Amino acid sequence: MILIISLVFSLFSFSHASVLDFCVADLAGPIGPAGYSCKKPSKVTADDFAYSGLAIAGNTSNIIKAAVTPAFDAQFPGVNGLGISAARLDLAGGGVIPLHTHPGASELLVVIQGSILAGFISSDNSVYIKKLNKGDVMVFPQGLLHFQINAGGSSALAIVSFSSSNPGLQILDFALFKSNFPTPLIVQTTFLDAALVKKLKGVLGGSG
Repeated sequence: MILIISLVFSLFSFSHASVLDFCVADLAGPIGPAGYSCKKPSKVTADDFAYSGLAIAGNTSNIIKAAVTPAFDAQFPGVNGLGISAARLDLAGGGVIPLHTHPGASELLVVIQGSILAGFISSDNSVYIKKLNKGDVMVFPQGLLHFQINAGGSSALAIVSFSSSNPGLQILDFALFKSNFPTPLIVQTTFLDAALVKKLKGVLGGSG
């Protein structure tokens, strides 16, 4: 009986000692599919667990009249390995975040200011669209194409959270028309007219 109790206590002590409370990102080290390696505990400070970057409005002077300011593991080392991160979304009048996807995370959006028309497309091609006002919340399931558009006459602001410290991002329009994806292949795979594809590549800076 004493032997069994001793064995259980030893196993508990080992498992408890092997659990890490956190893994603050070592930004000087390599990054892999699981994120950054851990900073040495002796190098961790309170600053690693706080981030003030989302207090600053993003620059919306661009073609989409919008800006996304991330607080991912690369900017906010304390979220590394915790399965959570955030971002600030600024939309000027007429601003839009085009159809895009986050391969590694679901997203939760909270409207702080203004109105936002948001939606996503499910894998069975059902479309879910909702106009959101200040205080409203909407969720976008992992990996699904979704968008946000300023639905009011003034600037809109939202804070989004993700179920990953590095959710990933691929914008559909940029993938097609800001890359070197050959025009003939885009025509074949999207059924768009070649002239339109070349026009869009010219607008977004793509080649091929």
